[in-house]
Amino acid sequence: MYYVYVNDINIAVYDLNPSAKKTVLFIHGWPLGHKIFEYQTNILPKLGYRTVSIDLRGFGKSDATSGGYTYSQLADDIYKVVHAIGLKDFTLVGFSMGGAIVLRYMSLFNGYGVSKLVLAAAAAPSFVQRPPEFPYGMTREDVNKLIAQACTDRPEMVTDFGEKVFASNPPESFRRWFNDIGFSASGIGTIGTAVSLRDEELFNDLKCVRVPTGIFHGKLDEICPYEFAVFMNEKIEDSILYTFEYSGHAIFYDELKLFNQEFLQFLEE
Repeated sequence: MYYVYVNDINIAVYDLNPSAKKTVLFIHGWPLGHKIFEYQTNILPKLGYRTVSIDLRGFGKSDATSGGYTYSQLADDIYKVVHAIGLKDFTLVGFSMGGAIVLRYMSLFNGYGVSKLVLAAAAAPSFVQRPPEFPYGMTREDVNKLIAQACTDRPEMVTDFGEKVFASNPPESFRRWFNDIGFSASGIGTIGTAVSLRDEELFNDLKCVRVPTGIFHGKLDEICPYEFAVFMNEKIEDSILYTFEYSGHAIFYDELKLFNQEFLQFLEE
């Protein structure tokens, strides 16, 4: 792990197999950190890939700031890291809120350096319902309750949220591991990004994706409903929808073997 100083903060970067010719950049979701991709970054270096994961500002070991938790600012942090370490021709992967942020990256920076895009259980094009055009997802009131709970009992909020993430029934030890990742985030970063999840939308950003895109989504997702994926698949021209019949939001775990198989196939195509 090393730090990259961008926009007056330190961003934690986890860079495995840096001499490899093929690179995958992972962007985590809410309210988590880079560790969520452990079961992908464990195997990719052995298959000839460089894997770069970051903790977004306010999460993991990256600096927390009083502000700067909009999708655009988070995308700019990523852009500065990409420049600083010289990434080119890489696959950009965004999970959950990370999916929303990478879409903003594609829009703001014309997909700089990105050769392929992966949207995994992405919180896009809108995390909350925007009827009548987009009646899917949580209500604003649902997110307001998450924010209120994060302000008074963040550990309980993380634990409650984690109960809705899995369609499978992982052992208690795995749930503790998952919750610990959420506990490692800053309170201010957790709340600031929750506000962005509630208030921001990416309908216009979808039009800016001009690279092959894999949309990986669980049919049983209770956080970002499957309809999100169908909508994005219709709007992103060069996209493929990979459906996981028995997965919830924890698409990286519920059908781990199948997910990694399909993910690797997309990388190799």
